[in-house]
Amino acid sequence: MFDWKWEFVWEILPRLVQATGNTLIAAGAGYGIALVLGLVLAIAQRTPYRLLTFVVRELVEFIRSTPLLLQIFFVFYVGPQFGLRLSPWMSGMIAIGLHYSCYLSEVYRGGLDSVPRGQWEAATALNMTVVQKYRRIIIPQAIVPAVPGFGNYLVGIFKDTPMLSVIGVAELIHTANAIGSEHYRFLEPYTLVGLIFLAISLPAAGMIKVFENFVRRRMGMK
Repeated sequence: MFDWKWEFVWEILPRLVQATGNTLIAAGAGYGIALVLGLVLAIAQRTPYRLLTFVVRELVEFIRSTPLLLQIFFVFYVGPQFGLRLSPWMSGMIAIGLHYSCYLSEVYRGGLDSVPRGQWEAATALNMTVVQKYRRIIIPQAIVPAVPGFGNYLVGIFKDTPMLSVIGVAELIHTANAIGSEHYRFLEPYTLVGLIFLAISLPAAGMIKVFENFVRRRMGMK
C-alpha cells in the first residue's frame, strides 16, 4: 500500500536542498573542467605532430571506453599510492571533468570540422598565428554547431553526479541513502530526488536551446 508521509517530507527537505547545492557545485565544476580540457584535447588532435595526435587520440578513446565510476575510484583510492592525495570533492570533480572532457573533445572536433576550409585558408593567408587563427576565426564558428552537444553533456554530468557517492561525497543520492537508512523510509527521499533532478534538468535543456538561438543570431546564422 502506498504510504506517503508529508510531515516526513518537510523534515528531510532541508537536507535534500543542501545536497542539491552540493550536486550543482560538483556538476558545474566538473563541466567547467571538461569545457576547457575538451577544447585542448580537440586541438591537440589537429597538430602536425603525429605522435602527439596519436597519444591524445588513444587517451581520449581509453577514457571514453571505461566507466566513470571506475575512474572516480582510481582517482580517489589509487591516486594516493602515486602521491596524489585529494579530497573526495576534488577527486570527484577531476574525475568527472576528465571523463567528460573526452566526450566534449569529440563535440569540439565536430564543430571544428564543420568550419569551411576557406576560413582556415583565409586565416593562414592573413598571416595569423595559430592562437589568433583559432581564437578569432575558427573557434567562434565552431561553437555554434557544438552548442547542442554541450547541452546534452551538461545534463549528463548532472545525472552522473550520484556516482560520487562511492567516495563519500554528500550529493543527492548519497544524502537520500543516508536519510533512508536513518529512518527506514526510502520512498519519500528517493521520490524527492527524482523530482529535483527533473526540476533542474528540464529547465536546463530549455535554457540551452535559448542559448543556441542566441549564439546563432549573434553569428548571423538565424
